[in-house]
Amino acid sequence: MSAQTTERFASFAQFYPYYLAEHSNPVCRRLHYVGSLLVLALLGYVLASQQWLWLLALPVVGYGFAWIGHFVFEKNRPATFQYPLYSLLGDWVMLKDAFTGRIRF
Repeated sequence: MSAQTTERFASFAQFYPYYLAEHSNPVCRRLHYVGSLLVLALLGYVLASQQWLWLLALPVVGYGFAWIGHFVFEKNRPATFQYPLYSLLGDWVMLKDAFTGRIRF
């Protein structure tokens, strides 16, 4: 899909099919899942230990795995750069859809 403007998607429901198309490579998707699950684990650790400085690592952990998936396997530019909020939501919806069987894990 070519470069688009944020106004192209009037809702997340319109954005999500585009998001899934940008994550068609299974390794890219799995790296997103790993990053998201590690974010949850790290957040749990931070809350349990009250080591608040570790919160700074959340974006590195989450986006690090995702960006490796895009640049190395998917060979595209992460949607985060153009659609940051929809992309963040897309990460979690895609993970939920994988766990519920709506999309292939």
